[in-house]
Amino acid sequence: MHQNLRETGFRGCTVYDCFGAGQQVAQVTYRGQDWVQAPHTAKQMFEVFPIMRQLHELLWYLTEALELEQTRSLHAALRSARDETDRLTALSPEALLELDIAAHRAEVNVLLLQTSELVRAGVHRQQKGSRGRQKSYDRGADLVGARLKGADLRGAYLRGAYLIAADLSEANLGSADLIGADFRDANLSGADLTGSLFLTQFQINAAKGDASTQLPLTLSRPPHWTA
Repeated sequence: MHQNLRETGFRGCTVYDCFGAGQQVAQVTYRGQDWVQAPHTAKQMFEVFPIMRQLHELLWYLTEALELEQTRSLHAALRSARDETDRLTALSPEALLELDIAAHRAEVNVLLLQTSELVRAGVHRQQKGSRGRQKSYDRGADLVGARLKGADLRGAYLRGAYLIAADLSEANLGSADLIGADFRDANLSGADLTGSLFLTQFQINAAKGDASTQLPLTLSRPPHWTA
């Protein structure tokens, strides 16, 4: 069944990624306790999980930011934020439920925005004076079904952009900020996403691509992509 989820109409199940939060909750937070065998833990465990997922997502972004040469001036702050986020993942279920996750995300987001600005500024300096004009979008831009084939989107600000069913084939998304961008059914055939910022497996799994799509080394080519 798991091998045929996409073919049987359960595409959503094939793209979901918990960033390892499920294992953390099951093996660490609840020390291997099974909610099926201990039903009294189920309600609390299900409430803890989305909080843990957010913490693990932040860890993914912070780790990526720390690996960037352009963010050396932020490394101390980024490392501190990552250590604090990692500490929070070890809290008890009760403490996790009391955690103001929105406030913590907001604090981390300040650093992630600074990371984005540093990386994208370098791209824009390289492009300055070139004949091509850098595309600029607002957060959450509506690009549903947009025709962006072959577009130069290097350093573009695409946070939260709705790229559902957009044609991004052969587009260059190097150093583009892609946090929260919705790639459901977007065509990434031949697109270059190496060097893009904050791209996750979850986003890639939701898109369409092929053997010529270039991905960051941290991500895997989804099995449903055409050869």
